[in-house]
Amino acid sequence: MKNSLKILVVCLFCQIMMGQNSRKPLHGQVINKSLAIESGYVMNVNANVRTFIGLNGLFDIMARPKDTLLFTGLAFQAKKIVLTEKDCAEKLFSVPLDLVNIELKEVLVHKELKVKSLQGGSQSITDMQFEDDKLSSPENKVMYSDQTIKYGMDFVRIFKDVKKLLRKDEQVQEEVISDIAFVEYAKDNFTPDFYTKTLSLKPDEIDLFLMYCSNDSESKKHLKPEDKFELIDFMINKNKEFKKIEMSQK
Repeated sequence: MKNSLKILVVCLFCQIMMGQNSRKPLHGQVINKSLAIESGYVMNVNANVRTFIGLNGLFDIMARPKDTLLFTGLAFQAKKIVLTEKDCAEKLFSVPLDLVNIELKEVLVHKELKVKSLQGGSQSITDMQFEDDKLSSPENKVMYSDQTIKYGMDFVRIFKDVKKLLRKDEQVQEEVISDIAFVEYAKDNFTPDFYTKTLSLKPDEIDLFLMYCSNDSESKKHLKPEDKFELIDFMINKNKEFKKIEMSQK
């Protein structure tokens, strides 16, 4: 009798624990004050599942507290959220997203930086990229290069630029800034063909893939120009994991 009671107690305890740890459908909506968001992806990194953002910004995904969700799309800035008990208890979990920051793109992506004057220090000159002319060439044409990373941007500088642009929002953590900076660094230093042809990614999957990579602390260890082959190897391996992530259907 005592043994049966113990077994019953253990079973009940296991059911309670499984109930707490099991993932349930999370009904959510991504919103923006200026524009209706009706496309993009939501990925649950812990559950290895992702889904589409549909009409009116609605989405459904299996999740539980402490899961990490990644939000990406062509019209808005990528975002990472670690779910809380309160988030999972919401009938409709609302996620505010910012539109793509034009200033961010101008600072971090464009190669031709315009300098109006020398005031404010020489860093703007240091960050400039130069093209070939008849008398000189910034490229080393003697050594062979696959041109995967033609211009090696300084990740530390990008981190500072992103932090400066987001400093008005006191709730933005440095980890989030670091993730965004990595995305911009990787997009700036690799050609689109690397993502679409070498990694076989769709154009609207690139940001999601890079956010997925940035969530791995290993991504921050290969961000110097001389580490480009290590970074390529890392991204190829992460792409194999990314391809295995299940796409859930609404």
